[in-house]
Amino acid sequence: MAQIHGILAEFDGPAALLKAGKQLNEKGYRKYDCHSPFPIHGMDDAMGLKRSPLGFIIALFAIIGGLVGLGLQTWVHSIEYPLVISGKPFFAWQSYIIVTFALFILFGAGAAVFGMLGLNKLPRYHHPLFYSDRFKKVTDDGFFVNIAAGDALFDKKSTAAYLKSIGGKNIEVIEGEE
Repeated sequence: MAQIHGILAEFDGPAALLKAGKQLNEKGYRKYDCHSPFPIHGMDDAMGLKRSPLGFIIALFAIIGGLVGLGLQTWVHSIEYPLVISGKPFFAWQSYIIVTFALFILFGAGAAVFGMLGLNKLPRYHHPLFYSDRFKKVTDDGFFVNIAAGDALFDKKSTAAYLKSIGGKNIEVIEGEE
């Protein structure tokens, strides 16, 4: 049995899509997304999206990586296996910089990849929007808004009517298996 996942509406161009995103945000819709073949400057602000926490996640893990590198080398050279080489002190931090920097970058890059996947809830192998034949235009010359059925203001008839009133065309109810 097919389940309703949302409503899809097509818009004439980037300006119309930007205006629609702003109007949906002002109306109170929260679970919707705007799709275009290229990034549209100002769309995040129009939709009322917050800044991504990914930068903070990357910074945190990069610092942890640097501390792991510095701590591991300090522990090995000063505590576990102390050797005096050429009169060098046990804690010779200058020689630790290369490994510390490498782990700083490694942990930060890993956090970027896995943080992005986690925040975007990926991998998702199939999305209900792919049931729509019109949505295939989004990679070429289509501008679409999708309002999810889970939105608090979602009602099949009134949402479709509102999308039509703000300039939406070819309004389609998205149904299918999850």
